[in-house]
Amino acid sequence: MGQANPPDMLLEGRTLVDKGPFTFHCHPGVSCYLKCCHNAEIYLFPYDVLRLKQHLNLHSAQFLRQYTRIGEGSHPFFPGVMLNMASAEGLPCPFLSNEGCTVYRDRPSACRTYPLERAVEQLNHTTRLKVHYFMTHHPYCKGHFEQKTYTIKKWERDQGLYEFNLFNELWAEVDAFFASNPWRGEGEAGPLQQLAFMACYNIDDFRSYVEQHRLVQQFRVDKVVRNRIKKDDSALLKFGFQWLQFYLGRKPTLVPK
Repeated sequence: MGQANPPDMLLEGRTLVDKGPFTFHCHPGVSCYLKCCHNAEIYLFPYDVLRLKQHLNLHSAQFLRQYTRIGEGSHPFFPGVMLNMASAEGLPCPFLSNEGCTVYRDRPSACRTYPLERAVEQLNHTTRLKVHYFMTHHPYCKGHFEQKTYTIKKWERDQGLYEFNLFNELWAEVDAFFASNPWRGEGEAGPLQQLAFMACYNIDDFRSYVEQHRLVQQFRVDKVVRNRIKKDDSALLKFGFQWLQFYLGRKPTLVPK
């Protein structure tokens, strides 16, 4: 997922999918079954990390240490987080078993969107986002020759993409803000960037930080939302996105008391 003009998004091996139907079906009967789960470069967005660490019942810091590495981000001013493949033959996904995906209901955005890729375009001088889907064409994938037909809306519904897309769009706004280099000249991996990384990817440590510094109490936040932030990681992540833009860029994402 990125922010650019559609021609810039159209990389080699991809075609734009508009409102028309497309055919695809992945199932154990296709000869390439689970091949895409090996030796893959998978970027994890903040909501992906949140769902996976919850599924595995791990502290987010432990999940990051055990399963991820730092990679290049979408711009030079903030890193990306990538899933480490296992060291077994073929470099399988660490969550892959002989029967299939062991974290399927909480699998990352890239996995549940595949064979599509999703990008958002920020319309000029507005906060509105336009969504684009692209079909990938990997030569090994035989699912394209199956005769099951989808529309984009049906694919989103069947793959449980609504919540992921919602948070990934919020993240796209934050990442675009980070691309403005709001780090006040501190250089790579300085204190502000580490704070931002914690708020985005290490939700458990961020919860401790929020409680220690009474961050929520410093803003006009609806009582229902405050209670949700206390108990729900997703609500806390959304607050973290808002707080970072306010704290680093004085954007009107929150209203101080």
